Order: sequence, then C-alpha cells, then structure tokens
Amino acid sequence: MVPPMDLRFFEIYRNPDYLARLFEGTLMSIGITLAGAVLGFVLALGLAGMRYGRVPVMGLLAACYVEFIRNTPLIVQLFFVAFGLPMLLGYQWPFWAHAILALMLNFSAYFSEILRAGLASVEDGQGEAAQALGLPGVRSFFLVVLPQALARMYASLSSQFIFLFLTTGIVSEIGVRDLTEAGVFIDSRTFRSFEVFLTLTLIYILVSLVFKTALALAYPRLFPWRRAAR
Repeated sequence: MVPPMDLRFFEIYRNPDYLARLFEGTLMSIGITLAGAVLGFVLALGLAGMRYGRVPVMGLLAACYVEFIRNTPLIVQLFFVAFGLPMLLGYQWPFWAHAILALMLNFSAYFSEILRAGLASVEDGQGEAAQALGLPGVRSFFLVVLPQALARMYASLSSQFIFLFLTTGIVSEIGVRDLTEAGVFIDSRTFRSFEVFLTLTLIYILVSLVFKTALALAYPRLFPWRRAAR
C-alpha cells in the first residue's frame, strides 16, 4: 500500500525569507516581461513595416532576421546575448538586462509575424482611400492601416504576451533572480520539490490570469471604434 503524501507547505509560507524571495522573483518576472514585450513590440513593428513596404531589400533583411530567430532555440540566444556578445563587444550589463535583450530579440520575430499577418488582412483600399483624402503614406499607415491590423490580431498578440511571461523562467539559467530561480533556491534548502513547484505553478497561473484580464479590459479602450462597429 502506497503511504499518503506528506505535504509541508508550511515550510514555505512560515519562512519570511522564502516569501520575500518569491515576491521579489514575481516582480522580476513581471518587470522582464513588460520590458521585453514593449521593446520587442517596437522592434516587431519596424520589422513588419519593412516587410509590408515596397523595398525588396528591406523586406528580405527582415525576413532573414525573423527566420533566423524563429529557427534557433531561445536558450541558445539567451546564452549568446549574456556571454557571447559581452566578449565580442567588450561590455557588461546586469544579467537581467541581458535577459530583457534576449527576450526582446526573440519575441520581436514572433510579434512581427503576427503584425505582418494583420497588415496583410487589411484591404489595400483602406490605405489608398486615406491617401486620397490627403494623408501621406506614412501617416495613413500609422493612422488607418496599423490600427485595423492591431485590432484584428489583438487576441494573438495577447496570447503571445502571456507566453512571453511564461517563458521568462528560462532566464534563471543565467542567474536572474526571477520567480523560477526563487523556487529552485527554496527547493534546494527545503527539499520539498512538489510543494515548491506547485506554489510556482499557482503563482504563474494567477499572474497570467491578471495579465489576461487586464488585456481584455484594455481592448475596448484601445479600439473603441471596433465596439461601435458591432
């Protein structure tokens, strides 16, 4: 007969140092996610614009970048950014900054593909009509075409953002004190692996739900004209 499992969650929540480490790790994971997402989105917007434009060379360069990033493992990119680039370029950043850079480069490729699909779904007549009304090409892109593409791909971008948060656990491999690193630290001292990683799972789920709710509430405020159209 298999003996009942002896669960000892109290070894975690009764220790203020462990709770503080979990809290700080959660804040670090959230901060890295937000920074990586914002910077990655800005870069992705540029990549998508390069592929959307009518300059073949720029589109080819953007496509090569996207394919290279999407066909190499994130862990390899992370180690290259954290240890390879400082050796090549002679600089040194904190590990959390390297983590943000790696996540930005990685997820910009995925964000750009989502944006490219959204831009391709917008009818050509939208931009042409805007230019016919006197808007220059760049302004018509940012004021007419891009908002429609973002509204159509908002769900996919939101899902990718949540996935970005869940991926941040990998940055513990280079010494960033994120949520996963906090769990590994606590586990190495309590040897209560099940309790520790179940706690991490619940925290990741909770934060993901908060992000998902916030993104859902932001949609009608970001795109009020979509709600009016319905």
